[in-house]
This record gives sequence, structure tokens and C-alpha cells, in this order.
Amino acid sequence: MIRRLVDSEDPDRLYTLTGGRSRVGHNAFDLVTLVTSRADPVPGMQSEHVRILRVCRAPTAVVELSADLKLPVSIVKILLSDLLERGLIFASHPTSPTDPLQLPDPAFLKQVLVGLQKL
Repeated sequence: MIRRLVDSEDPDRLYTLTGGRSRVGHNAFDLVTLVTSRADPVPGMQSEHVRILRVCRAPTAVVELSADLKLPVSIVKILLSDLLERGLIFASHPTSPTDPLQLPDPAFLKQVLVGLQKL
């Protein structure tokens, strides 16, 4: 179903949304990058930028934004790069704990896995 939605998207519209760009100038975003708004939308902004700023009032992953906007991830990354360059959003990458004591107990994780398999 998602494939059909993206395939049926008007390529001219996507071209217009990104100003003809097909790639982001830098790799600031991956699927799990959390995006948070730093500012409110202002009159005259592109409607997709406004939607991004509203959705990202709480930290939101790039992949979630893509689903909310019903746009391909590559297009969302280009829109996000515009907002990042203007200082309107903050992007952070999830980190893993470096201290082994902060990691979950492997025995507990195994119990969770067994419980999920029994569902």
C-alpha cells in the first residue's frame, strides 16, 4: 500500500517541494534522527515546513515525519535540511550507553524475548 502511495505521487510536486534538489548537502539525518522544533511557523513558509515544525514540537524521528507527511524519506530529509540550515530545528541522534552497567541484563532480555514468542 505504501509503495502504491509513493508511486502515485506526482513527480512534479516532489520536484517543486525540494526546489529540484534530489540530495541533501550533508548527512545530518538518518531514519532514527530525532528532530525538535526550535521555532514556531511564520506566515509565508512552505506548508510542509509548517507541518514539520508543528509535528516536531516534541522530538520526532525522521521516519515518523515521513509517515505523517505522506512523503518519501528522501524528500523529508531535504525539507529538514532547509529547516536545519535556517536554525529552525534541532537534530539529535540516539546514542547507546557506553557503560556496560547501563545496558539491560541479558537474562532479562531473554525472558522478554521468550514472552514475546509465546504471544
